[in-house]
Amino acid sequence: MQLNSSLTQLERLPLTTDPPTPEPIPEEGEVEREPLEAPRSNQSAIALTNEVNNYCAAAQRVNSLSAQKSEELRQVLLTHRQERQLVILQDFPDPDALSSAWAYQLIAQQYDIKCEIIYAGALSHQENIALVKLTGLPAQRCPLQNLKSKDWSSYQGFVLIDNQGTTSQLVPVVQEAGIPLIAVIDHHSLQGDLKSEFVDVRPGVRATATILTQYLQTGLLPLDSSINQHVKCATALMHGLRSDTNLLMQAKEEDFLAAAYLSRFYDAQLLSAILQATRSKRVMDVIERSLKNRIVQNNFSIAGVGYLRYDDRDAIPQAADFLVTEENVHTAVVYGIVHDEDDELEVVIGSLRTTKLTLDPDEFIKEAFGQDSSGRFFGGGRTSAGGFEIPMGFLSGGNENSAYAKMKWEVFDAQIKQKLLRLVNPRDNPIQPE
Repeated sequence: MQLNSSLTQLERLPLTTDPPTPEPIPEEGEVEREPLEAPRSNQSAIALTNEVNNYCAAAQRVNSLSAQKSEELRQVLLTHRQERQLVILQDFPDPDALSSAWAYQLIAQQYDIKCEIIYAGALSHQENIALVKLTGLPAQRCPLQNLKSKDWSSYQGFVLIDNQGTTSQLVPVVQEAGIPLIAVIDHHSLQGDLKSEFVDVRPGVRATATILTQYLQTGLLPLDSSINQHVKCATALMHGLRSDTNLLMQAKEEDFLAAAYLSRFYDAQLLSAILQATRSKRVMDVIERSLKNRIVQNNFSIAGVGYLRYDDRDAIPQAADFLVTEENVHTAVVYGIVHDEDDELEVVIGSLRTTKLTLDPDEFIKEAFGQDSSGRFFGGGRTSAGGFEIPMGFLSGGNENSAYAKMKWEVFDAQIKQKLLRLVNPRDNPIQPE
């Protein structure tokens, strides 16, 4: 719209065909005149021309990178024709991951590659559940206890979408089975050296759904509004893009262009139905716990919410979303111990949300919690949001003893607060809520 308006204004500028009239030579002793300024219309024309040139140059750079990466991916897919691949998501996938994985699966089908989209955790956020159910998105939960009997010999490779392997329990198992890493497509900051045939990691892009949409635009899979599956995938991508850009308020030019393309194909009514999913009572209980337990210091709100079932894990980021809306709070961190009764697995999981432009969630979380013995960071982030997962290892389980469970929580709660407050301001005392 702005480009068209600019060009229109340029077209309306007066054109002069007559040669300019020479200025009279001043008489000797005459006061020299001040140099004449260019007419304002000409200044506007120059500014508009520069604006158009800058826009075109930026668009050309985006298109060039998209075309380059799409061609690289096409060559890789051609190499792996008629193979089977695993598309591995983070343990608790969000709309960006789910929709991007589906888009990759549909692209791979054009090259006779069969993909299975899997994750080890659970879908607990009401919008994620609605997204999968209403669109028929083909993602499957693959708990660790089910992997013992799984036949890995039929898979020739695995792909990481919207993650780099640090947030999935499945990756070490798949690597141990000797399955090679084919592709990594993500928009988070680089987590380490990725030994993959194809890597497209772009932290400057706000959503992985934007990257996958660019692949569609460049011809890897032209969308067709008459194909129901294409419409539903476009709807899922639009949801993923909106959710990771805070309803497009943090979107960049590439994200807006991707959304504009998807707007031709997505189902607005279907997206509305997904977004109208209501919060469960368990989620509301966790939000209530975060309000009761929070401490506030230097505009940071920090809350531990105790133990949660594995299926309720997504209540943690929803509680962080709620706490960051409090007056005089720019950053909220909520965490809890998530346990899986079936597998006796326990992990400390936390989410960060911030409205402070100068706070980098990725740097903040990495500095706060550091790395494990293998050099992997316990967490990371993107603009305005981040998360961390800390395995409890030997201390997992034993919660049938209430005294032990309480003591274990108090230790982890104190340690996490200590690490966070060390960065917030170690000299101040936290303000305890009444």
